Amino acid sequence: MVQLWQRSASELAQLIASKEVTSKEVIEAHLARIDAVNPKVNAIVRVLADAARAGAALADQAVALGKPLGPLHGVPFTIKECIDMAGLPTTWGSPALAGAVVPLDAPVVQRMRAAGAIPIGRTNLPDMGLRHSTDSSLYGVTRNPWKLQRTAGGSSGGEAVALATGMSPVGLGNDLGGSLRVPANFCGIASIRPSAGRVPDAGFVPVEDHLLALQLMLVVGPMARRVADVRLGLQVLMGAHPRDPWSISAPLVGPALGRPIRVAVVAAPPGGSCDPVVSGVVRRAADALANAGYDVVDVCPPRYEEVVATFWRLVVGDFASVMDKILPMIGEGGKALWAAVSAPVQPLSSVAEMSQLLILRDGLGRAWSQFMAEHPLVLTPTCTQLPFEQGSDAATPAGAMAAKEMVRPCFPANLLGLPSACVPAGRDDTTGLPIGVLLTGQRFREDLCLDAAEAVEGRLRVETPIEPIA
Repeated sequence: MVQLWQRSASELAQLIASKEVTSKEVIEAHLARIDAVNPKVNAIVRVLADAARAGAALADQAVALGKPLGPLHGVPFTIKECIDMAGLPTTWGSPALAGAVVPLDAPVVQRMRAAGAIPIGRTNLPDMGLRHSTDSSLYGVTRNPWKLQRTAGGSSGGEAVALATGMSPVGLGNDLGGSLRVPANFCGIASIRPSAGRVPDAGFVPVEDHLLALQLMLVVGPMARRVADVRLGLQVLMGAHPRDPWSISAPLVGPALGRPIRVAVVAAPPGGSCDPVVSGVVRRAADALANAGYDVVDVCPPRYEEVVATFWRLVVGDFASVMDKILPMIGEGGKALWAAVSAPVQPLSSVAEMSQLLILRDGLGRAWSQFMAEHPLVLTPTCTQLPFEQGSDAATPAGAMAAKEMVRPCFPANLLGLPSACVPAGRDDTTGLPIGVLLTGQRFREDLCLDAAEAVEGRLRVETPIEPIA
């Protein structure tokens, strides 16, 4: 018998709306799952049991009275603890912000509630989100449920683990340099980094007004076990909001393209090494797309390594203006990692250099836009290596650089504001660890990314939720 905590968000909403189960039953099933599993993996750092039970009672009352129901009515969801929830601290995983209680929900939390979803927990992240491994000075390490000594990824690692183990059916994370997609890849779930501006982003902590790099590249997005739930989550979250002046309303489904849709395949992205096992999974995903009717070609988008280098120069150059304030708020591992990955990056020593960097970004964006007019989708690994041993990214400079290199396929979407979906596509035979692929698309063509991700999922599905594996 399939347990309620094993069901997808869409299935749960349908069961509740049809009165086959109650929201109370769904909430209690997930709370019991959290009690059973969370001590092993440390993904959820704040359980909202009382509020969730109260929300379920109201949800069941609405069903009984025949009131209109939202698409996620009565369904629990989890929220990364750098996304604001009214009356709770937005800690960013740092002891310095443990008491940073905020007055309003973030727009995305408001929209999930408006869709009928019920917050059930807050999930872990590394200090200030500045790591592709989830190790918080405030809450400790989140473990990868597929192999507990390996990293769960970051910075939305707690969210990915909560989903992969059935503690939550859908959740919210964010992504400046892969933080929605890296942990999804490492934990065997799905996610999408939306186009810049597609989903509103606003918060009070650490400050309300964002750095330039965050304005250009940070996005909030949905995470779930199945692509259909990611699509549903995106539909709930998207659209302009007055608290985000750069957010816009645009239809999810764009104009029809000529068929077959061409997919550029980059099985081993330039700029570093790639595990042959990972490249093999990308090849199998390409075959799955070909079987689904896509036109699959081996070709790399232009100036790939330059795009990755420009991403890092913009992040490091912009963050340099505030690192004197950020470094005291992060632990020793985060400090060591930042020192190692930022050291090789040429600093921005003047306003003129920042201006020239943004001019370079414009040219790179144009080159990719022209390429994607002919190749609307780009298929790559999400990460070029399997999940590393927990802590190795901060143990040595070499470990830090290896972690930086392996997540490079995520960076083009961030620099250029493109949508990029991660979907599980296989597992490593030796370790059993899941391996995901990225489908990056033209700006505001999340529909194309998700359609292709579902084609891969339908042929190469990785089963979740799972029990944690030592």
